[in-house]
Amino acid sequence: MKAAAGSDGAADGARGKVETAPFPWDAVMHAGLFLLRLPPRDFWAMTPREFFIITGGTRRRATPLARGVLDALMGEFPDR
Repeated sequence: MKAAAGSDGAADGARGKVETAPFPWDAVMHAGLFLLRLPPRDFWAMTPREFFIITGGTRRRATPLARGVLDALMGEFPDR
């Protein structure tokens, strides 16, 4: 809850400090209200999980190229 309130979210876990970044409200609001053009009523009614899903959070990510494949492509298509 501290992260959502914008505090640093530091917590004493077993006498050690755990630092967390504040919740990125600017980015989330920009994505929901401007990029997705959600009405404010719908944006604020969403759960974090719903927002994660509509912004592509459950989509499979492509696997990165292996170094050998990248080297082969670079050899076949060199920069000029």
